[in-house]
Amino acid sequence: MTSPRHCAVIGNPIDHSRSPFIHEQFAKQTGLALRYDKIRAQAGEFDAVVADFFRRGGVGLNVTLPFKGKAYALARPRLDDSATLALAVNTLYRRDDALCGANTDGGGLLADLERLRASPADKRVLLIGAGGAARGIVAPLLLAGCGSLRIVNRHAERAHALRRQVQEALPTAAARLSSGSLDQSTGDWDVVINATSGSLTGEVPDIADARYAPGALAYDLVYAAGPTAFMVDARDKGARVVSDGLGMLVAQAAESFAIWHGLHPATAPVLAALRQALDAERQ
Repeated sequence: MTSPRHCAVIGNPIDHSRSPFIHEQFAKQTGLALRYDKIRAQAGEFDAVVADFFRRGGVGLNVTLPFKGKAYALARPRLDDSATLALAVNTLYRRDDALCGANTDGGGLLADLERLRASPADKRVLLIGAGGAARGIVAPLLLAGCGSLRIVNRHAERAHALRRQVQEALPTAAARLSSGSLDQSTGDWDVVINATSGSLTGEVPDIADARYAPGALAYDLVYAAGPTAFMVDARDKGARVVSDGLGMLVAQAAESFAIWHGLHPATAPVLAALRQALDAERQ
């Protein structure tokens, strides 16, 4: 009998992670024998925990907060383009006895936007937030052909820093990218993405000067059993389509699964099962 392939998600905190459920569903779907654990690590022990995991035969690690930057440093220089552009890694694996890193966040977002029939191509995109969540999706949105992308953040300098970083990496897209503070969100936007964690505490970003264009999409990177605070606010202000980030979570996990196992699972049934599980917890 073949031993299960061992994968895990590492972070702190980690108890809330849905990754084991998602990857177990992928494994059932593809007939893969898989063991998928949660690993809680302290900041000073991340490198050692990762090394021990792979030394014991581990196949792949998903990396969540607060370790994506540490994973990036650990996997250099064996990084894919997505990780290089994001300066962050959410997927670790080994090739030719070397640790490698990828970032599947951007691909996951684009896949979910496609599911929602909301391609960012030629669209005016407003991105709220300039932290780790935003870092992984700016370059993919530009490479997907968005017409313009404006990063706004409570502290404008963080938005400016992220803009400069991406412009240096993608000089051909520099003219389509701008940045500013939250009160510099004036405009008519086709896609508004909330990359802050505010919805987790019921906080809605103050973008009073932003307007939703006809047919606009409002997308919250966080997810919940019901509509997030950002989704409710966006619907009230005219967004035609609103969505949380659960679909992105499943889609980016599918990309990690493919990197590790060479198998491409269907995301729709797993997203439906996860949504059902969240709804059941809500009741």
